[in-house]
Amino acid sequence: MGRGRQFALALCLGLWGSAAGAADGAFTIARLKYDGGGDWYANPTSLPNLLRFASAATGLPMEEKEAVVAPEDPELFRHSYLYMTGHGRVAFSDAQVERLRAWLLGGGFLHADDNYGLDAHFRREIKRVLPEYELVELPFDHPLYKAWFPFPDGLPKIHEHDGKAPRGWGIFIDGRLAVFYDWECDLGDGWEDPEVHQDPPELRRKALEMGTNLIMHALGAGPDRLQTKGP
Repeated sequence: MGRGRQFALALCLGLWGSAAGAADGAFTIARLKYDGGGDWYANPTSLPNLLRFASAATGLPMEEKEAVVAPEDPELFRHSYLYMTGHGRVAFSDAQVERLRAWLLGGGFLHADDNYGLDAHFRREIKRVLPEYELVELPFDHPLYKAWFPFPDGLPKIHEHDGKAPRGWGIFIDGRLAVFYDWECDLGDGWEDPEVHQDPPELRRKALEMGTNLIMHALGAGPDRLQTKGP
């Protein structure tokens, strides 16, 4: 590894350690524990597998264990990346709405992954959190889809659901992608242990590669940032 690339990598790690609140510079994803009765804990093997894959693919240190935080937890603001999933109801209290709003406006990134049944509840609750912003569909040439692995046709189709094409929406705050929502895709199922859903290896890899793109784009450490013309 050249000196320029080493410097860029060290810079990324320093920023990551600060953003993730980790003393050793290792990044992790915080799973959002929400109220309302939905299974926020769905796909328990997914995030450890994603973190392990992303670390191996990028060479950046990541914890293999996810964090779990509720909106009211003091630890929320120690994490830069929240993941939420489930099949059913989501309900934020007014206080939780304000906490999540402050976290997102302050630079946090939320990935909402519809595990089938989340759509109406997520759309309602995120509108309460960010009422002045709209969910807009990301074009296939958005940098997210090429942050580390190329996805020229957008999200991969991991699970059947209603048989519709997968779609990805985002909320932008001052030009920054602060919320990403995947629908009819189900990345989390693709991240699970192979025996859970018995997805073929090539489909699981696509899910893991797309998850890596989300991490790298959210934290601003894509390959362009790490490249150098130096020795």
